[in-house]
Amino acid sequence: MKDSDRKSYLASVTDRFVRGQMDRRAFLRATSKLGLGAAALGMGMGSRPFMLNKALAQEEMQPSAEVMAWLKDVGKPFAGTTLKFATESTPPSNAINSQLKKYFEEATGIKVEIEVLPLEQVLQKMTLDVASSLGTYDLYYIDQSWAASFSQDVFDPREQIKAKADLAMPNYNIDDFLPALVDGISKYQDRWVGVPYDIPIFIMIYRRDIYEKLGLKAPATFEELYTNSATITKEMGPDTFGYAGQMKSGHYALECEWTSMLWGHGGSIFNADKTFVGNDERGIAALDYYTKLKDIMPPGVNQWTWDGQGQAVAQGVAASMLSWGEFFPFFDNPTQTKVSGLCEAVIPPQPISLRKPEECGFGEIPGVGHQGGSSLAVSRYSKNPDAAWLFMQWATCADTQALVTTLGGGTGPTRASVYDDPRVKSHARVGAATTRHLPVVRETIDKYMGSEPDLPEWAQISSDTIPVALGKYFSGSYGSSKEALDDISTGIAAVLKG
Repeated sequence: MKDSDRKSYLASVTDRFVRGQMDRRAFLRATSKLGLGAAALGMGMGSRPFMLNKALAQEEMQPSAEVMAWLKDVGKPFAGTTLKFATESTPPSNAINSQLKKYFEEATGIKVEIEVLPLEQVLQKMTLDVASSLGTYDLYYIDQSWAASFSQDVFDPREQIKAKADLAMPNYNIDDFLPALVDGISKYQDRWVGVPYDIPIFIMIYRRDIYEKLGLKAPATFEELYTNSATITKEMGPDTFGYAGQMKSGHYALECEWTSMLWGHGGSIFNADKTFVGNDERGIAALDYYTKLKDIMPPGVNQWTWDGQGQAVAQGVAASMLSWGEFFPFFDNPTQTKVSGLCEAVIPPQPISLRKPEECGFGEIPGVGHQGGSSLAVSRYSKNPDAAWLFMQWATCADTQALVTTLGGGTGPTRASVYDDPRVKSHARVGAATTRHLPVVRETIDKYMGSEPDLPEWAQISSDTIPVALGKYFSGSYGSSKEALDDISTGIAAVLKG
């Protein structure tokens, strides 16, 4: 199939799915055959917490005068231009759209229309735009699983810097983006598919007051995570349980947590010859551990995605979770939760052992800090690529990232320098818009980040094959963990065979 035909068909399939004319399973099968990774489609990172601190926005958080002066100067030829951008609801997109883009618009005279949509609708807009080459959208939000499919439809930012020296932002410093994120999110082969834009990542969050009350220390290992959680459930249940999971049957959230447990027990999804090995001894040990941990979780956990998991901690139902770091500011906000000032963040539990990336297949990188990032890129079909490049530089520069972070978005910055920005560090205290968890996020990115396999069929495998079978297992449909994992192995083999 020609690339143009493939893109047209992909656009048609995606449009049918969004319009409800195709069910999710059929959509995942179709997109995997077209080479599109779309693991979380139909679910997205839904209910991602975003707590804009308006007082900070109005009184303290002003953009750099130098950046604004540059924008005013370089933006003159583009005054009156309108840019369009469709994005998932992420902390950077929400902060830019609701609070920060006005500064860009005032300085440049460029209007920016940002559509914040569910992830599957973002893909719908992008595939239709790419297939038609109309350039309706000037900037693309690229989920990491889409990088291969759209790598030729966006500008490599390194090429833009070289080709458009007169439009290059002073001190933009593309080398400031964290290398692990460039490699894990924004590169396909030798191309940069945009720059790292958003980085949800698993960290360990626990209730310090409960741990201290029971004489426990922060869990540094998986065994400590279990024994601590069991102690809390025994001593404080049924009001408070030791741990909350994200274990909804058939949902991508369950696959995310299982994968983190699998990697933490020295296992992997695939081996170097691209065969499923989640059912080997390490995989069985990981699922047995997960089962044991579930036994001391709150009732109903098998109905929770990351949102239910986060609410369990926020409402005092659970004392810990291994989950997305961007929840932490939500827990610290006294107007949103019952646990403000009571939670602490630490790096994920250390793995019992860790399989090396070269021992895995499809680019899988084992690590307990499961990540799910995205990139921002300029469309090759944009009618206003230079104006879009100005916006992209501004939206991802260190100054804007610092503003996004201190406004309370919660996600970790994708630039190294932002973690050390005085404005970011000044908010490392209890309360709304806290940044006190960010050293843990940065360390997890640098040392403990895990990335899922990169193959077209992963969409169906991660959002259907694995979580459906795991859901059946936790509901008692299998006789043993091995039987469930062997069934997953059979299912994955069938998907890969086509």
